[in-house]
Formats: sequence, structure tokens, C-alpha cells
Amino acid sequence: MAKPQQEVYFVFMNFDPVYERLRADRSKEGSATLDAYLSHKHDKLLAKLLQPDTYRKKSSLAIVDGFAVEITDAQASILRSEKEVRVVEKNQELA
Repeated sequence: MAKPQQEVYFVFMNFDPVYERLRADRSKEGSATLDAYLSHKHDKLLAKLLQPDTYRKKSSLAIVDGFAVEITDAQASILRSEKEVRVVEKNQELA
């Protein structure tokens, strides 16, 4: 049986007061703390909802509290149903 096709999706999170507070700190240390917080938060969400080794997180996006991840359409649906998630969109190549 063929493995389901994986594509890159962008996942954007709902309002998070901790994210907003950390984002307000424009210092070098504040930026590092924000990056670490988001990476951990996004990894934890993926680990909670998806089976290990079935996805690949590409990056966390600090400017919007989101991340890029390689997943299947079925996994995208799972993420969309989570209350912490605002939007899940497939990456669109622009011509």
C-alpha cells in the first residue's frame, strides 16, 4: 500500500497571552526565549495529535505564532479540529 502524500502546511495558532508577552520583549534574550517557547509549544501539539515519525516540522514562525509542517491531508484535518489551532493551510506555490 502506498504511503499517503505529504505536503507542507502552515498552521497558525489561536491567541496565546504568553506568546504576546514574550513577543513584546525585543531584546536578544527575549527573542531567544520566544523562539524556544514556540518551538516547544508547537512540538508538544504535534506530538499530542499525530503519531511519531509521520510528520516533519520544518520551522516555527515567531512573527505569527505558527509553524510549517509536512503532513498528509488527514493529519491536516486532525490539526484543524484542535481548539488551540486557528488555521491550517496548504502551502500554495505561486507562479
